[in-house]
Amino acid sequence: MARALGGHAGRGFPNFVVIGTGRAGTTSLYHYLVQHPQIFMTAVKEPKFFALEGHPLDFRGPGDARIRAETTTILSEYQRLFEGVRDELAIGEASTLYLSHEAAPEALARYVPDAKLIAILRDPAERAYSNFQHLTRDGHEPCADFEDALRDEPRRIAEGWYYFWYYRDRGFYHRDLSRYFQRFDPRQIRVYLYEELERNPALMLEDMFRFLGVDPGFRSDVSARHNLSGRARNPGLQRFLARRHPLKEAVKALVPEQLGHRLISWLQPSNLVRLAVKPETRARLVEGYREDIHRLEGLIGRDLSSWLL
Repeated sequence: MARALGGHAGRGFPNFVVIGTGRAGTTSLYHYLVQHPQIFMTAVKEPKFFALEGHPLDFRGPGDARIRAETTTILSEYQRLFEGVRDELAIGEASTLYLSHEAAPEALARYVPDAKLIAILRDPAERAYSNFQHLTRDGHEPCADFEDALRDEPRRIAEGWYYFWYYRDRGFYHRDLSRYFQRFDPRQIRVYLYEELERNPALMLEDMFRFLGVDPGFRSDVSARHNLSGRARNPGLQRFLARRHPLKEAVKALVPEQLGHRLISWLQPSNLVRLAVKPETRARLVEGYREDIHRLEGLIGRDLSSWLL
């Protein structure tokens, strides 16, 4: 197994990274982790540095211009994200792009070879549909039907749309995780399932805290779910909640950031209708993922048969 030597671990870098995947509860996880007094998380949830360092950020999908404001591609700017570190034991960031981006494992191994890595995986067919609903929710997805969006995916990839539009492609977890197992000691990698976060987040966090070397007895408030997908009952309200707005910017100056996120997490669910993927569409996706899922079972030692139903 190849291991990077040296690296830049120390002040200005994380000692743990949540590498993904998208639409698997990582936004909620970020808000649970940031509550722990022994954990530091970057204020920017997804800097994406280890995937997009030096990248021109010329993504061409609808609304992809926003990626520029959410991405850190310059080393000195990335290191500034950690200026608030005091005496926390676990110093981290969470960028869901890292799992599926081919450059990220090598960059992480080069800069922070001793970092602990956390992945949360979700049934890939459900993840893909949740991804579609997320972009539909915010008014970015041009296709009304998931099936049309799947057929359009090769064109989007060829034209340079951002990676979040890769609904089907981002579900090949064995392909993506194996790159990390080739570069890092498996003891540095902890893989969880989305079902565990949904069923018993406190138990999952206790194990995660122990993995990170912080007090496992701390209890984060896990009552809120963040960044849910679904079809908006009131599109105008959803646009207000999801995008920049002068009123929201004014409120930010008066309300603590975590409270602001909590308010949105309370308002958003009542405005969303969560729909199920069509059975025939799911069946086609599952068949495409079948071999990768079987190989993933061997890689992480978990029974994933429910993903094949």
